[in-house]
Amino acid sequence: MMGRTMRACSHGGIYSVNSRLVRLDSSSSINPLGTPRKAISAIKMNLDSLAQTYPDPECRELKNGLSRYLGIDPEWICVGNGAIEIIYWFVHTAVASGRVVIPVPTFCEYELASHKSGAEVTYVPLHNLEIDADSVIEKARGADAVFLCNPNNPTGILATKQIMKIIENVSSSTRILLDECFIELTENPEANTMMEQVSEFDNLVILRSLTKSFGLAGLRVGYSVCNSNLAKKLSTNKIPWNVNGLAQVAGVAALLESGYLSKARAVIKEERRFLYDNIKKLESFCPLKSDSNFFLVHLQARNSRQFRDRLLKKCGVLVRDCSTFTGMGTQYIRIAVRMRRENIVLLKALEAFE
Repeated sequence: MMGRTMRACSHGGIYSVNSRLVRLDSSSSINPLGTPRKAISAIKMNLDSLAQTYPDPECRELKNGLSRYLGIDPEWICVGNGAIEIIYWFVHTAVASGRVVIPVPTFCEYELASHKSGAEVTYVPLHNLEIDADSVIEKARGADAVFLCNPNNPTGILATKQIMKIIENVSSSTRILLDECFIELTENPEANTMMEQVSEFDNLVILRSLTKSFGLAGLRVGYSVCNSNLAKKLSTNKIPWNVNGLAQVAGVAALLESGYLSKARAVIKEERRFLYDNIKKLESFCPLKSDSNFFLVHLQARNSRQFRDRLLKKCGVLVRDCSTFTGMGTQYIRIAVRMRRENIVLLKALEAFE
């Protein structure tokens, strides 16, 4: 165990630093194409009416849109003010003050939500930055819940076979939250998602986010998929009107943007290779392989927080300091894959520190 001291969960983004210094945000891993046009149009068209009207507290149109998009009964879907809200619902429903298992490093809100509920956290360190299924299964004996992330954040690595092994071998009395918030931005999401497994495993909750996949970060729209009984239990923690009206109509419209995700995946694949190959040429930086729209870079004998601050001050480019991820250490940064012109700005900034 790595300790139970509750600490703040640090995230990237322009408000994690002096926002006036940021010319390029390479710390936030959002779809590089930006917000879909249909979503922008829906916001503009409905702004006057929705700004003065209470939103649908049940998010019925959005649930129906997600149901069509996923091919899943809307009763199996919960919608939250970002995926983070659902993480907290899950903890209150499945854990309370019990015990959870978290492979680390990973997204910090799992442990923060668990600590806030008074739960005991058992950490399972990644092995060479990859999940060790056998260790997770062993530590999960008697645990109330397990948190998994595929692809993992901050590594960007898919671990589908290991995740499936854990789901199949963890006790049915142990709830599993599987975070797939970045999976739609991987090359072959259909082959790696566990969405079909929710009908087979009653203890499984799949977490997704329109924030990452559809560029709706400022509107905060996340959702989960699980069996209807568990979905009802999760929803008991929901506050009234938790998702605003503009976010709901934008989400419905974004899901209808034909070809948006396939185009994004093609851009990400090309630009990730472009960034990786060019960073690899720099002696002071070692990029790591990734399956997602972000990847880690190992800093040779540099402190990640200090480097982030120096890069921002000198070049106006913000990267994610990964020292705040439990078990990550102080020599890694995470960079987001963006459009070519932005990626060139990032590369020139890194070259300035060679």
